[in-house]
Amino acid sequence: MPVHRTPRFFSPHAFALAVAVSFLVAACGGSGVSDNAPPATVAKVPSPPADPGFVDSAPVQANVLAFVDNAATNQRGDARYATMSTNAGVRVLNGFRSLWQPLTDLVDAGVTAPAVGSFPAITASTWTGLPNDGTPNGTALNPTVLNANIQYVVGATTQRTAAQASAAYFDDRRGKGYSVTDGMGPLTTAWRTAAQQTTSITTIPADATTTLYNDSGNNTGVGGSANAQFGAVVDLVNAMGTNGSTEPAKRFYKYERPYRWSSSVVVVPALVPAESTTPATDGGFPSGHAAEAMRDALAMAYVVPERYQEMLSRGLELGENRIFAGMHSPLDVMGGRILAEAVVAANLSDPTNATLKQTAVSLAHATLYAATGTTAATFPAFAESGTTATDRFADYATNKANYLRRLTYGFTPIAATTSAPVVPKGAEVLLETRLPYLSADQRRVVLKTTELASGYPLLDDAEGWGRLNLFAAADGYGQFSGNVSVTMDASQGGFNAADTWRNDIGGSGKLTFAGTGTLTLAGTNSYSGGTEVQGGTLAAASPQAFGAGDVYASGGTVVIRTGTRMSINGQYTQLKNATLELDRGAGDTGRLAVAGLTTFVGGTLHVKFAAGAAPKVGDIVPLIDSAQLQGRFDSVVVDGFKVTPLYNSGGVSVRIDG
Repeated sequence: MPVHRTPRFFSPHAFALAVAVSFLVAACGGSGVSDNAPPATVAKVPSPPADPGFVDSAPVQANVLAFVDNAATNQRGDARYATMSTNAGVRVLNGFRSLWQPLTDLVDAGVTAPAVGSFPAITASTWTGLPNDGTPNGTALNPTVLNANIQYVVGATTQRTAAQASAAYFDDRRGKGYSVTDGMGPLTTAWRTAAQQTTSITTIPADATTTLYNDSGNNTGVGGSANAQFGAVVDLVNAMGTNGSTEPAKRFYKYERPYRWSSSVVVVPALVPAESTTPATDGGFPSGHAAEAMRDALAMAYVVPERYQEMLSRGLELGENRIFAGMHSPLDVMGGRILAEAVVAANLSDPTNATLKQTAVSLAHATLYAATGTTAATFPAFAESGTTATDRFADYATNKANYLRRLTYGFTPIAATTSAPVVPKGAEVLLETRLPYLSADQRRVVLKTTELASGYPLLDDAEGWGRLNLFAAADGYGQFSGNVSVTMDASQGGFNAADTWRNDIGGSGKLTFAGTGTLTLAGTNSYSGGTEVQGGTLAAASPQAFGAGDVYASGGTVVIRTGTRMSINGQYTQLKNATLELDRGAGDTGRLAVAGLTTFVGGTLHVKFAAGAAPKVGDIVPLIDSAQLQGRFDSVVVDGFKVTPLYNSGGVSVRIDG
């Protein structure tokens, strides 16, 4: 094992260089290592990171009608007469009114209908909506964005691959609930079997270009008492469609499908028979398919949060397939996503669904455990065990990039990007099973600190549904402001026992971690208020996991994961009831460097070696580098070895004795 050459200086200006030097390795042996241990007692124990004195919040906006309180006004039968003031489904999409002024608005306001040709390059003859006599149904308030919206579809439909055309056909013709379940990856077969889902759309018939085929399957499956092992799960998925109709918004906004705006849009040939012959009742905005798919995906993600991000990715993928089909535009499917999130939040918040959702979560897991031969402890890993060859959502980075792209479809902001974050009332329920160890208020702050910037077309609705980024929110906080206290109870299992936050966390706040669970920080973090560990296990899976402040372990365990060369930019302090675990891997991974004072007031140092990284007897293994060190551990445990701890002014090593 390599010898650690102890750095001679650790001035603040030279710390980065010193740490780099400290990770250099040389031949095995004992020279250059001192065991002149500092006193066992500590002259002065540093204080924990300072209390910021406040807790961040995301209050519900005043004077804004909340969708979750008014969802029942969004009824399909109200479609012909729906208005901004009477229908929550119309109102939640009000961001579209900065782009397009529907004729309904103009008539209600006593304004003369817009002139023919008000939408550049589009003539009245291509717009045949209500009243279906060639009269325009609205006026373009932002023709640049609206033309780009249709041109996007032209590009997508003229350049799509055969695979994209096939996917578009299946997602159009199949029940949306059946389609999105393949987002379950390794759990798909078990889910479909338990739900007793069926579809009749298994191939693309040769005559599909002239014959319309409808799915005679059962979409989400068999619910109720007819399906004892999974009926409640199916019932919950179906319940998320309550008050979810897109028809009122379609009739109000009167914005056509892309193939009616431009003859350059190429509908998938096998879907031509699906084109409506009654444009007056066939609006493009918002997309009904996209809304239903996202409702189903959100419901399934709620029930099986181990596939949360993958299911949301599948929901948005179906929306994009509507664009490849030529049936919808980016703004259409973005609108479907906004309405779906609001509808699902309203239904999950509805007290009449409280028992159903608890039953569905419990029943889904018990059934899937049995079907996959897993337990509560092994199920999360199995749910993520697919490869890109067997699960197209297996690659996290790809999912993340696609999700972000599908939130905006490349539109550039058209308004200020610095408006304050806004979180809709009730939106926090969408994270209830994904971040169960956080309070409802904390989940609102997670949504606040991970949402999109303001200014994008359509997404600046009054409540804030358009700006939500649920994929990012599933990765925890995006910023710490004030005190952030997290307590996990491992006895509750699931994400209460273990979770990973992958966002790059900024801000000036402080993290306090307690309980019995394990939280892994995997982002490139820069929060500056410090980290205090009082219980449980807080693990670092990136070199900057603990941000820019001090780390103070008064209890619990601090872990430096294999593969990480960890740097603490402030001080590290460990008291008697705490443990520092270093998971040493290849090279210098699992080794800790502390820029400031390192203080050990007892406690335990626990070292593990990854396979292939084990040292030999006589090797001296460097573990901790520090600008200044005081105190000792009460015990040093190295799995599989007898060791002698070696302390010096620049850090801690161990000699392998046997």
